[in-house]
Amino acid sequence: MSNQDNAGIYIFCGIQTNEKEEFGPVSFDGKEYDTFTIHYQDAAMVAAKVPMKIYPPNKENLFMHQQLVSKVMQSKDVVIPISFGNVFHSTEDVEVLLENLYPQFARLFPEIKGKMELGLKVIGKKDWLKSQMNESQKVKRLTRQVNGKSAEASYYERIQLGGATQEVVSSLIRDIEADIYAPLKTKAEAAKLNDPIGDRMLLNASFLVDRDKEETFDQLVNEAHEKWQDKVEFKYSGPWPAYNFVQIHLAVEES
Repeated sequence: MSNQDNAGIYIFCGIQTNEKEEFGPVSFDGKEYDTFTIHYQDAAMVAAKVPMKIYPPNKENLFMHQQLVSKVMQSKDVVIPISFGNVFHSTEDVEVLLENLYPQFARLFPEIKGKMELGLKVIGKKDWLKSQMNESQKVKRLTRQVNGKSAEASYYERIQLGGATQEVVSSLIRDIEADIYAPLKTKAEAAKLNDPIGDRMLLNASFLVDRDKEETFDQLVNEAHEKWQDKVEFKYSGPWPAYNFVQIHLAVEES
């Protein structure tokens, strides 16, 4: 009885359905819990009853969350992603949440139906990036000026060198966006540039793609990779639900 009193409702994603559905068990802290759906009109949340607590976003928990959402995507053509870690006190709270969110869901259902998110990160290879720096006369001149000097004596030159290096990187980013991102954007329903991660990332993009056009989109990515593979590394991921194209604020309205 005490375990039931301390139970919460963890939600994974929203779907469009009128039917009660299950998507198999999920594992929290080494224990399995069944999934089920909570409904309001033709909207539903995929959920599981779990201990009511804060779940850390560690590798195992994040993988579990994403694996369950990916499983839902295999049978559903409308999946609204919910970020990791949302636990509500009761099924009734989730029903209130769904009622509050329903106007947004009703708008999103036709917008993302049959669509998925694909991600592409382009990372410059170290040797190629170094060669690009060496081709810059400004970088070479400033490098010569700071060589052999102490950090204090070359303080301003080092600031200028950092700026010159960033100019080269910014130019490479523009080239990558024009030659890789722009053509892919024309074949997607929507596209988004995200902030790069790390010094060598030249592109961090997300694309909303119609499922029927996935093969065509994949081919364009392969063609870009063939052209750039000596200079950069591609990290192509998906399919995902439309994380970068859906913004849902989760809150139960105060009574």
